[in-house]
Amino acid sequence: MMRRVSLAAALSLALARPAAAQTTPVREWTRAHEHAILREYVDLLAIPNVASDRANIRRNAAHIMAMMERRGLRPRLMEAADSTAPPSVYGEWTVPGATRTLVLYAHYDGQPTDSSKWTVTHPWRPALLTARADRGGRPVPMPTAGSPIDPEWRLYARSSSDDKAGVMAILSAVDALRASGATPTSNLKIFFEGEEEAGSPHLTSILSRHAGVLGADAWIIVDGPVHQNGNKQVVFGVRGDVNVEVTVYGPVRPLHSGHYGNWAPNPAMRLAQLLAAMKNDDGRVLIPGWYDDVEPLGPVETQAMRALPAYDRQLRAELGIAAPEGAGRTLTELIAQPSLNVNGFESGGIAAGARNVIPTEATAVLDLRLVRGNDHRRQAQRLADFIRAQGYLVLDRAPTADERRSHARIARVIVKPGGYNAERTPMDLPISRAVLRAVQSTTGDPVYAVPTLGGSLPLSLLSEALPGTRTITLPIVNHDNNQHAEDENLRLQNLWDGIESIAAVMTMRR
Repeated sequence: MMRRVSLAAALSLALARPAAAQTTPVREWTRAHEHAILREYVDLLAIPNVASDRANIRRNAAHIMAMMERRGLRPRLMEAADSTAPPSVYGEWTVPGATRTLVLYAHYDGQPTDSSKWTVTHPWRPALLTARADRGGRPVPMPTAGSPIDPEWRLYARSSSDDKAGVMAILSAVDALRASGATPTSNLKIFFEGEEEAGSPHLTSILSRHAGVLGADAWIIVDGPVHQNGNKQVVFGVRGDVNVEVTVYGPVRPLHSGHYGNWAPNPAMRLAQLLAAMKNDDGRVLIPGWYDDVEPLGPVETQAMRALPAYDRQLRAELGIAAPEGAGRTLTELIAQPSLNVNGFESGGIAAGARNVIPTEATAVLDLRLVRGNDHRRQAQRLADFIRAQGYLVLDRAPTADERRSHARIARVIVKPGGYNAERTPMDLPISRAVLRAVQSTTGDPVYAVPTLGGSLPLSLLSEALPGTRTITLPIVNHDNNQHAEDENLRLQNLWDGIESIAAVMTMRR
């Protein structure tokens, strides 16, 4: 049976403040090669990378293959059974005599985006600013060799932070180690996924087909932001996720709102009322059973949560939020609970497209974030049962004409493919402590040990397909990066720091 360290010993790793070395070979290499790293990264960011864009996703995979080939990583594509699915890109660095194997993971696809809402640049035309655009950042040209690069500059592009930053940092860490003559202490396998932002619907197929190659002691997931105060953190769990589309129906054709208002049911109003019934004013989900199967945090995780610095007041000021949800609980506490978010709502038209009509239907996309104990199928079913209890005929397709005439309230509920559960690795395992020590060795500031990230990653799919695999997340990007939204950006110093953290994990001792 694996021995667990005491609670105090486990947490002391996150709270220690060793003096970081003034310089390291990796840090020096990064400083000397900032221009080359930035040029290579800008080329990668210029390739559109929405998972549904099959041609460009394949371009990304081929481009990353070439990047890995230049580094001697013997890359190849890992395909799903469905040949039209985005491939994963795999490479490896085998170390003679190594007794531990790590897989370094990042994803190269990004969220869909509306270029008309970007204020700085087109999503796939990378641009540099001297600071955040909303804080007076000014455009600067891409630096030429020998010209200074300010680490506070922001690089704007889709996936500049989520998650091509992970791809670039991993490959640059390989460069830094090779250049300095350092040898990893583990066999390294590198796995870049191509549809994480689409819910990873084909990841299980890829993992199952290549399970013999992808087995490892741990997967190191390079994704997500550092703490809001800028300190590095190591994260041992992530939420699960499932997306659900809900459509409510009105008349079969748009109707004049003057002639038929107050008589014809308005689907936009009905959907708004339905959504409002799902949560109270404090943000607590009112769907029966929503919190029933939540697995409580253990004592190590609970104390680690309490040890994290309070930062809600600063966040409220930064984000312009006078009163957050949660009935006084902190953000750290609330991300350990399942949530229900409205991603978007569409019905009729607004602005230049506004018309005086009663629309035919209204649709909302809901994002259900899950914690340990929740099952994504069961949580989606609870949502459907709640809608049914509000008097709706619930269908998984569009209603027929007879159904429209027979039922006063109809809702189509579609569970999107790619849902998965939450995952969490014990914080006091030897591999957990080793990763914390490695990251802490790169900085004199405390590195936080975080039980659960607020975002979601398909880590439960890894543990299901590759039994016994542990997953530990190493976030590297700035917290104010606008990931998933317009004007996504990366603070350059976060990339430089990320390279050093990853190199430290690649060379960590037991």
